[in-house]
Amino acid sequence: MDTVTDSLFRALADPTRRAVYERLCRQGEQNVRTLTDLAGVSQPAVSKHLAILKEAGLVTERRDGRQTHYSAQPGALNPLVDWLRYYNAFWSDRFDRLDDLLKRMDQ
Repeated sequence: MDTVTDSLFRALADPTRRAVYERLCRQGEQNVRTLTDLAGVSQPAVSKHLAILKEAGLVTERRDGRQTHYSAQPGALNPLVDWLRYYNAFWSDRFDRLDDLLKRMDQ
């Protein structure tokens, strides 16, 4: 795995961060206050989670006066999609081979 994929897995490993990211994906741009009200954790904790998501490229921020608005960047998940696609093909091939072996054993 490369460092980009590693940082994505680390960023999404925390359930609170995943929930914040999913909320931004489903509901669009939101400010920190709204995210804090829905997250069930303190504003400093939400800000820390957002910083980790931003560092991984999963969110971007937009300043508007004193407020910061965050948006999800779903395209940032592409390295994970590629990683999963690779292992899907790997395991599919292994299962096909196992199926062939079991059929030969039954004959």
